[in-house]
Amino acid sequence: MDDGRTDGLDVALLQRRLAGFAEARGWGRYHNPKNLAAALSVETSELLEIFQWLTLEEAARVMDREETAHRVRDEVADVLAYLLQLCEVLGVDALAVLADKIERNEGRFPVT
Repeated sequence: MDDGRTDGLDVALLQRRLAGFAEARGWGRYHNPKNLAAALSVETSELLEIFQWLTLEEAARVMDREETAHRVRDEVADVLAYLLQLCEVLGVDALAVLADKIERNEGRFPVT
């Protein structure tokens, strides 16, 4: 879904917006690694719940129905938001560690 809203956005900008959102509401004090990891787990479970009782065929078509597509997009956003906040608190560069992990996996699992 590329509707132009992500043009010019980067991870650091999104992390600042998320931190500002939390701080403005007095939630920043709760954004420690333990709480953020727990929240990430909860949101991931909420994403999984959408697919829980679907067949493989139904799951493959989940974005075809606006009702479920909306729920998937919301939960993906929640998962990403908590992951980015956790990375910010821990000082982890999310894109750098992802790039490193992909590189390691390419070495561990070469194309045969």
